[in-house]
Amino acid sequence: ESDTASEISFQFNKHKKTPSIGSHSSDMASVSSVSGSVLSVYSGDFGSVDAQGTVEFALDYDEKNREFQVHVSQCKDLAVVDEKKGRSDPYVKTYLLPDKARMGKRKTSVKKRTVNPIYNEVLRYKIEKMVLLIQKLNLSVWHNDPLGRNSFLGEIEIDLASWDWSNRKLNWYPLKPRSLSAVNGVDHRGVMNLSIKYVPPGSLGKTCPKNPPSGEVHIWVKDVKDLLQLRPSGVDSFVKCYVLPDTSKKSYQKTRVIKRDTNPVFNHTIVYDGFHTEDLKDACVELTVWDHEKLTNHFLGGIRLGLGTGLSYGISVDWMDSTQEEVAFWQEMMSAANEWIEGLLPLRSL
Repeated sequence: ESDTASEISFQFNKHKKTPSIGSHSSDMASVSSVSGSVLSVYSGDFGSVDAQGTVEFALDYDEKNREFQVHVSQCKDLAVVDEKKGRSDPYVKTYLLPDKARMGKRKTSVKKRTVNPIYNEVLRYKIEKMVLLIQKLNLSVWHNDPLGRNSFLGEIEIDLASWDWSNRKLNWYPLKPRSLSAVNGVDHRGVMNLSIKYVPPGSLGKTCPKNPPSGEVHIWVKDVKDLLQLRPSGVDSFVKCYVLPDTSKKSYQKTRVIKRDTNPVFNHTIVYDGFHTEDLKDACVELTVWDHEKLTNHFLGGIRLGLGTGLSYGISVDWMDSTQEEVAFWQEMMSAANEWIEGLLPLRSL
């Protein structure tokens, strides 16, 4: 039923607490360093002020240097955050959507004690024009708080595919409240279609030649739909799999790379043995999707299958954070031994 299959032995050490249980290995650290930058556009918003005022900026693309430039000039009549002192300390932040993690954010300097800040700064992105045209520019204004409790002051979102690139003049734009589409849709990373199965130790009977002496978890990665399109030609994607808390090469498996496709079909099965029934409460299967490039791979999204308790063998861990959908999927597998459980789960930023 699948074109590739891999089987590895995996033994949990429940008594001796190794460093890999309490902390990430270098392999896991590489995942964390990438996914850690994938935050909500509105992360850090602690304010409750209404958006008001305007922002003046201009857009340009430098063909020679292959650089997208956002010239942020100034803002007027921004909301006052600290009413007692009658002040705001505003700055401007930009993202290219939908993949803000890949291109990152840019921001201006902070102008203190003013609702009419003047910046005259250029925010730059090194990006091919064809790739830029499938992005949206999210430009937002924020009040900077010394303790990091920044307040959202307003935003504007521009579809760059329909932008008039002959317009290089500075223009004024009204700042709007945060858009529901941005809040709910920015982090959409696609969905993974997969099946999982647990085979308990000795459950297939003595007459079965494949009766496992220890339990097995089977993971059948079928396909992924609606991946972020990082290039006009699509993405070159593959899936990594770990069984946490082990992030060593013992538990690491991956699919082949599917090129130039935002809806890749992998049809890849992985079997982990050495799984005792009690391990299912403390282990977590992490599946992550990556865009393959020569120099570095880019994180696209992932899922974590487990009970989401925050604990693994009595130790508090940040990766035991499964969503309700992921927990329900894992629980269904635990309660239906020897049966394939099918699921369609949204990828997230982990």
